[in-house]
Amino acid sequence: MSGQTPPTHTLLTHEALIMSSLEELPTVVFPALFKEAFAGRQTNLLKAMVAAWPFPCLHVGSLMKKPNLETLQALLDGIDMRLTREFHPRRAKLQVLDMRNMYHAFWNIRADANDSDYKSKTLDEKQLVKVLPRYARRQRLKVIVNLSISSHFNKSKAYFLNWAKQRIGSLYFCCIKMKIWDPPDQVIRDIFNVFDPEHITELELNTDWTLLQLAHFAPYFGHMKNLQKVFLAPLHKNTSPIINITSATEAKCVHKIISQFSQFNCLQHIFMKHVHFLRDYMNQVLGCLMTPLETLSITQCLISQRDFDLFSCSQNLFKLKHLEIRGMILYALDLMPLRGLLQKVADTLEILDFQWCRMKDSQINALLPALSQCTQLNQINFYNNDFSMCTLKALFQHTANWSKMNVEQYPAPLQCYNELGHVSVERFVQLCQELMYTLRAIRQPKSISFATDNCQKCGKPCVYDQGPIFCSCFQ
Repeated sequence: MSGQTPPTHTLLTHEALIMSSLEELPTVVFPALFKEAFAGRQTNLLKAMVAAWPFPCLHVGSLMKKPNLETLQALLDGIDMRLTREFHPRRAKLQVLDMRNMYHAFWNIRADANDSDYKSKTLDEKQLVKVLPRYARRQRLKVIVNLSISSHFNKSKAYFLNWAKQRIGSLYFCCIKMKIWDPPDQVIRDIFNVFDPEHITELELNTDWTLLQLAHFAPYFGHMKNLQKVFLAPLHKNTSPIINITSATEAKCVHKIISQFSQFNCLQHIFMKHVHFLRDYMNQVLGCLMTPLETLSITQCLISQRDFDLFSCSQNLFKLKHLEIRGMILYALDLMPLRGLLQKVADTLEILDFQWCRMKDSQINALLPALSQCTQLNQINFYNNDFSMCTLKALFQHTANWSKMNVEQYPAPLQCYNELGHVSVERFVQLCQELMYTLRAIRQPKSISFATDNCQKCGKPCVYDQGPIFCSCFQ
């Protein structure tokens, strides 16, 4: 083809002509043409374009936000065409089919782009190919996905997984982010027969498995050597002590799960919610990590003083940027180990969250010397703790060094409540205004709010930021 490249919407009206001339089409036409064919569900053209794709990577995931079985079949049929010995496109370079739903600058290439524009837009494609493990960089085409696995698959996902199982030896399948929502054991086995767990960098486990089931999953967990982020949220009703299981068996299951943490070479972010079976075992979990953590989030878990005591001496916590201890009743615990930890992470900690911990004045007062040293903080949340007016003012006096703070959330002082625990609207407004004046005399906060406990009737709090926002009972 010579002369000026015709607009892609004109090309799409001549599908048969395009399909017969794909080998001669200018390379820079392909992205816009592919997007239009995808949006118009022109399956025959999509199939032919995948087979003749002239770039190292096809980032198709961002175009597949709404699953469509026919479109998916066309894409995979195009891959199958490449696998046939009879099909040898002259300039096909496809090495990676990226099916992750994420924005990619590649699709910004215009049909009128010049060669330098194309090279700058596609540089990261070459980098994506390079970062794959050396033993995986063979002639097999790589299919990269993020997976959400549950007991019920939609038709598109079921079709893809069945297609993948049948092509294990012909293609290389790689899952980067995996979410697991209570699938049957057979589905788990099928998934890990297709996808090598070593390539998973993020795992989200939301299950109501028993400890025995979690222990059976543990070997898969341990093979995720490149895991960087893990979110564990087993429902507490089934991971608490199980009827008809001996304490020895229970301990064996817990140790089998915990031992897998020593396999991770680059784990940096741990999120745990309702993981009650780790009570008294936090020392073993944190002690066996291979790398320092950046994030430790423990939400609505049972925690012991023994667990807390390790915080100030666990070196894998000394580079934390994000510490979240939420929904855990702390008023009966000695928080001095936490004070020690805060002092050690003062130069790195950016986010601190103690919401719903029911801390008392004496406990937050014990933390004040350490909090004053945390100069990198940019976000803090103390909602749903029991602090008096005097204690909140003392806390503010220790925040003069918080020059990077962006968002601050504090509990309304105890003096806002009457003897029945109900909010006095007048006192709430008056005391929050007074606290605002106190803090602004020390520094200029960017975003600050105070909130009461949730209303006993409507279930919502009263919040004061730019002004009062009352729960529906006062409106």
